[in-house]
Amino acid sequence: MNQEKNCDRPYGCSVEATLSVIGGRWKPVIIFNLLQNDFLRFGELKKKIEGITQRMLTNQLRELEEDKIVARKVYAEVPPRVEYSLTDYGRTLEPIMISMRDWGAEHMQVKSDER
Repeated sequence: MNQEKNCDRPYGCSVEATLSVIGGRWKPVIIFNLLQNDFLRFGELKKKIEGITQRMLTNQLRELEEDKIVARKVYAEVPPRVEYSLTDYGRTLEPIMISMRDWGAEHMQVKSDER
């Protein structure tokens, strides 16, 4: 891989580009939950993610939608129903999310063994 091409701006390098889309505490968890379900309503997603505030979930979903990772579908009902799902592009993150899950499980075991 050409290192120079890998570190062109605006992101600096490809790792930074990836982290700008899926980095942080909540985005990987949101993506992983959507990988496990075809779609989730806002309230369902909030229940599945312990500790996330409504405001933070809203902001993270908006950012993921801007990056074409998450699709938002609004139904013309009263009260309005909104469903979130991964786009086809968002689903390309599956191998990364699975690797993160597997590494995290191994890391938890290593830390547990230290005690």
